Amino acid sequence: MSSRRPETWQAAFDLIRTRGHERREEPFKLASGQLSHDYIDGKYAVDTGERLTIVSRAVADLAAEHGIEFDAVGGLTMGADPLAHGVAMVTGKAWFSVRKEQKQRGREQWVEGTRLKAGDRVLLVDDVISTGGSTELAFDRIAPLGVVVTGVIPMVDRGDVAAGRFAKRGVPFHPLVTYRDLGIEPVKDV
Repeated sequence: MSSRRPETWQAAFDLIRTRGHERREEPFKLASGQLSHDYIDGKYAVDTGERLTIVSRAVADLAAEHGIEFDAVGGLTMGADPLAHGVAMVTGKAWFSVRKEQKQRGREQWVEGTRLKAGDRVLLVDDVISTGGSTELAFDRIAPLGVVVTGVIPMVDRGDVAAGRFAKRGVPFHPLVTYRDLGIEPVKDV
């Protein structure tokens, strides 16, 4: 992983650190099942249009600095939704959201938003990644559509597990903020 950061990084980091990170006395359970004292609330960090724009620009700039080109941006609902919408707004690209359960009526689809088609270049985002399982699920749901996942950019990566998951798939992985940036303990591979 390169250490290059866009000029917009510091403002995004400051929001994530001051609004999204909370050190708790009592440990709590992460989605991965592990315990942590460090709670990261990515959605609270970007809860206004102004804050979402700051972080979305930093994500778009990070993608550009790493040569990640995309036609659409999205990921698994709910974690990816604000960032997907924000990055789409600042770049003019399309957004999509991958459902956790297939819609049972209408088009009975997994993906909402833009209609992804074969050959579309896709950037996957998420607010907070612990091991990358949710983002990998989104990847697996859109892969049958014939899209090309050109990169994965989480707002915060809590460990080193997800980088390995996407490296095995040959997909560039560049978190905006890492556990090292926040000075917290990394999530381990389980």
